[in-house]
Amino acid sequence: MGFNFRHSLALATVACVGLAFVPAEAKTFKWANSGDVSSMDPYARQETFLLTFNSNIYEPLVRRDKNLKLEPALATKWGQIDPTTWFFDIRPNVKFHDGSTLTADDIVFSLNRANGPGSNMQSNFVSVKEIKKDGDMRVVVTTKYPDPLLADKWAALGMMSKAWAEKNNAVNSADMTKNEENFATRNAMGTGPFMLKDRKPGEKTILVNNPNWWDKPQHNLTEVIFTPVPNPATRVAALKSGDIDMTYEVPPADTDSLKKDPNIKVLEAPETRVVFLGFDQERPELLESNVKGKNPFKDKKVREAIHRSIDVEAIKRTVMRGQAYPTNLMVAPVINGYMKDLDKRPALLKPEEAKKMLADAGYPNGFEVGMDCPNDRYVNDEKICQAVVAMLAKIGVKVNLKAQTRNLYFAKILRKNDLSPGETSFYMLGWSPAQTYDVHNVFEALIQTPNKATKKGQFNAGGYSNPKLDALADKLEQETDKAKRDAMIAEATKLYVDDFAYIPLHQQAVVWATRKNVDLVQPADNSFPLRFVTVK
Repeated sequence: MGFNFRHSLALATVACVGLAFVPAEAKTFKWANSGDVSSMDPYARQETFLLTFNSNIYEPLVRRDKNLKLEPALATKWGQIDPTTWFFDIRPNVKFHDGSTLTADDIVFSLNRANGPGSNMQSNFVSVKEIKKDGDMRVVVTTKYPDPLLADKWAALGMMSKAWAEKNNAVNSADMTKNEENFATRNAMGTGPFMLKDRKPGEKTILVNNPNWWDKPQHNLTEVIFTPVPNPATRVAALKSGDIDMTYEVPPADTDSLKKDPNIKVLEAPETRVVFLGFDQERPELLESNVKGKNPFKDKKVREAIHRSIDVEAIKRTVMRGQAYPTNLMVAPVINGYMKDLDKRPALLKPEEAKKMLADAGYPNGFEVGMDCPNDRYVNDEKICQAVVAMLAKIGVKVNLKAQTRNLYFAKILRKNDLSPGETSFYMLGWSPAQTYDVHNVFEALIQTPNKATKKGQFNAGGYSNPKLDALADKLEQETDKAKRDAMIAEATKLYVDDFAYIPLHQQAVVWATRKNVDLVQPADNSFPLRFVTVK
């Protein structure tokens, strides 16, 4: 079901306990995270936490199971009629939360909305030429060229009610890159296992069980209360006291103490996400630097000096308390297209060696640059950035760190929806190819040259550009011969590694903690499906 040229992929870093039965007694489930979900609109931002939270309300055509394999959701069947034509057969008798029936019109509307103004999901539609219905229960998609990964790309796209969006003037997504809002920002109407009851941004979001869900519940939750709690100590204390049942993010410094608590379970595993640093290599002059008239990051020697002055093992040891997996690639080992032979970090430079490299590039006294970092998005994100600041100070690069909440941070650094550049010179970002679990997603979203016409490079915030890599990424997108495709991936990977295009730091560990009476599933992509949660 669904043409797929490669998936026997072993992604199953899954903790799954006690799901053989569902207790009869229904429960309230209270959980917390360091930051809030940014919007109730499923297309507002292509960010794991927003997508996974909203996936409890809005459902895709095809979804991921506990082992991250594709399975039917709102589509019962899908596949390719020919190399450039896909079909999706819509599940009959599915009801939205307001009781209206899902049809192909809703699917066509939703897909076009996800590819329309204000949406941050447009990179998933690069290959798409036309979306239309064939009767009330089938959608046909024509692509510009063969795209064997289309169904995978859409596994995180929740479907909306056309009538609801039209009635509430939410036909387009509010553009978060411009701090816009509309009715769908704070309200929701999906088909999923949970319905939105109350939304108070920054304070609390309450979901309730959908009694008319089409699928058989594996959870026993009547109410879900989510609270953003920025302070790590407060979150941990709330878990220990029983004020919350689960924390989605556990600070590395607290993991050991939580493991010793007889009332707590700690779940940890490598995540598919890679956390990395990026440079503005696009502007002729950096926005936040004392260097005028030129951009030091356009020089490969400068990028190499900085890359080789950041000690990822020290960050793992001191900041992450061992909960990190250093890498020199932009994809994790479980992702299709990971090239182990190329995952070799170059030797660290001594400060005098790095200073000489900078001097050879024309910066004998170093330089000053701004750096953007979130403080509530990745594990110890601000502390990692502080460590980088200290390391680069030793080679004469003075980094002025600006750390802020994810909403402000993403609005500042990410490219606008017209792909005009964000307002950053040096930044931290994390990426998991959670739609496809394939390296092509990383090339297309992060490494290819930003292009408004093709929508490629939407998350290439620094504007790195290599035409040879662009051509290879375009070819491997369509290639179904594994040997040929792997050769292209290896060549493209070597190009960005040799260019010091980015500074990969590590895979972070997924570390969650729950009360002992909670059973759930922890997928390797850090998604959190509430449909698998039971409270005893």
